[in-house]
Amino acid sequence: MTRSCLQLLIDLLTEWQIHRTRLVTKDGHCNIEYANVRYSSLLAYMLDIWTTLVEIPWSFVMFLFTASFLITWFVFGLLWYWIARDHGDLSWQNPPDFLNACVVNVTGLTAAFLYSLETQTFIAYGWRAITTLCPGAITVYVIQVILGTIITCFWGGVVTAKISLPRRRAKAIVFSEMAVICCRHDTLCLKIRVANIRKSLMIGTQIYGKLIKTTVTPEGETIIMDQVNIDFRVETGKDNLFFISPLTLYHVIDRKSPFFEMAADNLHQQDFELVVFLDSVATYTSLSCQVRTSYVPKEIMWGYQFLPIITRSKEGKYRVDFSNFARVVPISTAHCAYCFHSEREQHHHPIHGTVNEGFEMIETSEF
Repeated sequence: MTRSCLQLLIDLLTEWQIHRTRLVTKDGHCNIEYANVRYSSLLAYMLDIWTTLVEIPWSFVMFLFTASFLITWFVFGLLWYWIARDHGDLSWQNPPDFLNACVVNVTGLTAAFLYSLETQTFIAYGWRAITTLCPGAITVYVIQVILGTIITCFWGGVVTAKISLPRRRAKAIVFSEMAVICCRHDTLCLKIRVANIRKSLMIGTQIYGKLIKTTVTPEGETIIMDQVNIDFRVETGKDNLFFISPLTLYHVIDRKSPFFEMAADNLHQQDFELVVFLDSVATYTSLSCQVRTSYVPKEIMWGYQFLPIITRSKEGKYRVDFSNFARVVPISTAHCAYCFHSEREQHHHPIHGTVNEGFEMIETSEF
């Protein structure tokens, strides 16, 4: 029991360490920190305020939403209080007749704040109403109505943009937790499974990968995040995928692949991160989205194969069983890519010899 608890603790610490050090998390967030950003760069976030508000969390948006209304209500409430004070309409100034006031029944700061709220939110006036006696008050009234309309429309657009963000749609696209390496059609392949759990189609789907690793150039330069292109394919090809059911992506490990020098016994000792991208367009909204995930060496299983996930019923209807989405089974696989290709070349070597085009047979006479 103690050993199992200790092993569980070690596994949790290992997973935490992997999560902390990986560049892209399993749910697609980039784990990178910016340091020593100059003030001018920070100012760019304020100049592009629309994008900043769309990207920040909902808690900050709701805080700024509430603050923008409260601040404008209070500022214009002070203006209405100043107008009433300047005209002698406040209660402590003993106005002769409230009907001759700039704003009827604005006799204090609280009343001025309530009148400001009623003006900006277009609430029908009850006890408080503006008169035609003060041109300055009419000017402030027009300015507040215009500003209130702008603020309402602006925040309405921000909320609509955040609700319709394509990354919300991307949450319905899932990758397998593990990748596998096995044989496929007389080739050694790295396989990944991806699925769209919504019935709405994703069109124009493109899938590709990047192998992130640290390399040292012949000149001695160390490249911390060297990116190597990884091509993924499915049965139907590489482009214009029909993403109606879960797909199994595969990368052929040939002599040009960065996985060619790896083997089953040293794969988990390697230092790299495989980042997989899926770019697509949602059918209903026509918004493009990108889904990302990553695999570290400990999440790649050599000599395993995914279980079948699509079956067909007696009625001829296709059925997707997501219980087998991430399940794998062991399968006979070559120890390394070099061994696989060497065995394949020996297997396909002709057993009847080779043809020598320069050989010529002639007859000779016996002496």
